[in-house]
Amino acid sequence: MMLSLYRFVSTAGLPVIRLYLGLRKARGKEDHARFSERLGRPSKARPDGPLVWAHAASVGESLSLLPLVERLVQDRPSLKFLVTTGTITSANLMADRLPDGAIHQYVPVDRTSYVKRFLDHWRPDLVLWAESEFWPNLIVETAGRNIPMILLNGRISPRSFLGWQRFGGLIKKLLSCFNLCLAQTDIDAERLRRLGAVSAICVGNLKFAAPPLPADAAALTKLQDAVGDRPRWLAASTHPGEEIIVAGVHQRLKAAHPGLLTVIVPRHPDRGAEIAALLRGKKLAVSRRSDGDAINPQTDIYLADTMGEMGLFFRLAGIVFMGKSLVPLGGQNPLEAALLDCAIVHGPHMMNFEDMTEKLKRAAAAVEVADVATLETVIGRLLDDGNERNRMIAAAGIWAAAEAGVLDAVVDELAPFLVTLFKETPPRARA
Repeated sequence: MMLSLYRFVSTAGLPVIRLYLGLRKARGKEDHARFSERLGRPSKARPDGPLVWAHAASVGESLSLLPLVERLVQDRPSLKFLVTTGTITSANLMADRLPDGAIHQYVPVDRTSYVKRFLDHWRPDLVLWAESEFWPNLIVETAGRNIPMILLNGRISPRSFLGWQRFGGLIKKLLSCFNLCLAQTDIDAERLRRLGAVSAICVGNLKFAAPPLPADAAALTKLQDAVGDRPRWLAASTHPGEEIIVAGVHQRLKAAHPGLLTVIVPRHPDRGAEIAALLRGKKLAVSRRSDGDAINPQTDIYLADTMGEMGLFFRLAGIVFMGKSLVPLGGQNPLEAALLDCAIVHGPHMMNFEDMTEKLKRAAAAVEVADVATLETVIGRLLDDGNERNRMIAAAGIWAAAEAGVLDAVVDELAPFLVTLFKETPPRARA
């Protein structure tokens, strides 16, 4: 019933869909040059041979898929990949990092005619779907063509689990379209089974296969020279409400830590002007990266309101507070910091990464802070105590390394599906 209603509304609601897309274009959230892809009109030809379609919603999901795409292309050189995402940022990332043999397109808007047009052109032989973005028309139309579908790194948060239970018939229908669901955690696998997945197992979190975030070596050297031996810490991927908290912590720690530099990387760089004004209103000296401001001895806050440079600031800081966790929004991925030699601090709201967070705690590789006062105490202690900082950094590195075998496990699960595409071309043996 709910699926039929959704399909009717997504067909009959064309004027509303056009208005919505027009507003997104006006706000710079759609790629004008490639907008036709969002309507299911391809901008590239389908490559010859077996084609795997891998879909990821945005940057985080696409980063978790990249190592798998690279591995499968390396193992099976004749395999071609179509990778779809829905955001401009993720499209730029894919343009820079997809291997030869893989192409990127924007995912079509979930309207039946757009989806059919997309599928008619690309004719994928296998579909890999990342995490939890369940677009009904895309899923049902694909399954209706008898194309095998696999959910990778499936995640069902506690909130989503409760929400989907109210639409049990719909989610059961969608999950039944997947031949196999590979969940991030055992808890996610259990939730997927309870919601209707036919086969749901956990072989590990694919995010652990991601390489360290890249950084421009020259830019890093320039920043390190500018900072020198000043004490510093990073607030990564902050959300509204957190920047003012971080600023207050900086002000209170500054007297005990002369020269303290706080780096803030907001999750949404387009908030840069707003954040800079807020911080300057607190009498803080702010250098804004998007304006080309240098870090000088008077700089209190370095506002890194740019895209794609988080790897640079993890390498610079050594101590990181993971944003989106002092506000009840679910947290940010701590693995990225663990891979780049950071002592990790986070707030109580890490629901989106609960399994990682629990493992970090058990490894004594991160500290959870309940409130602003605790954040101030912990950051101050880590600035003072190099031994504690280094112990946490080492523990986080060991934890991340211990989880890295997930890629082999995922490839093993995919093998039976790939064999049917390559009866004539066995995979290369790996050393």
